[in-house]
Amino acid sequence: MKNKYVIMLIVILLLISSVFFYLSSYYRAIDVEEYLKSDELVEVKEDSNGYLFDGIGEDTLLIFYTGGKVEFTSYAPLMNRLAKEGVDTYLVRIPFNLAIFDSNAADKVIRNYKYDNYYIGGHSLGGAMAANYASKHEVKGLILLAAYSTKKVDCRVLSIYGSNDGVLNMDKYYENKKNLPDDTLEVKIEGGNHAYFGNYGEQKKDGKASISRDGQQEITAIKIIDFIREN
Repeated sequence: MKNKYVIMLIVILLLISSVFFYLSSYYRAIDVEEYLKSDELVEVKEDSNGYLFDGIGEDTLLIFYTGGKVEFTSYAPLMNRLAKEGVDTYLVRIPFNLAIFDSNAADKVIRNYKYDNYYIGGHSLGGAMAANYASKHEVKGLILLAAYSTKKVDCRVLSIYGSNDGVLNMDKYYENKKNLPDDTLEVKIEGGNHAYFGNYGEQKKDGKASISRDGQQEITAIKIIDFIREN
């Protein structure tokens, strides 16, 4: 009987160790420090839920969920760029870098920061969780970066992905387009890949980009700004 309990204990310890290893293994942010500091155009404010990038805009906030197992500050360059162009952004601090653990995180942001218009968006898994939020709450629009929605969404949608993305499951992407409105704006960035929406290096199984990381993020920012201005 003792041997039985010893084996059970060993199994439990191995499971705990495996979960801990999985949750503690993630892509780290690279070269983002300067984008987390305030300058003459963007005031960066940190609180317990993440970072607000307060730029020249006044009435619109984009709440952003980060990709699965990616350090959330990896998206600071893109968020900072958007704030400089007139759309304030909020980069959500995600538990264990997995948005599935707090898909309603936007609620806390909306309670704390008052704007006339709220958009929600995200990258990869973060995009899927942002879409889940948009399916249940009233937002001005949804922005998907290398992501798709498994839930029916009624607000306007901008979907952006790279032509060289090796991570995004394109079969599921096309299969789930039925969940998006007919006027969804789709943008394919030629030469872009999955990882270059953020600053966290190369991602396993991703395609090789033929565009720079900065170039992909610049195109992404332009498309997002245009989408919000036209909406």
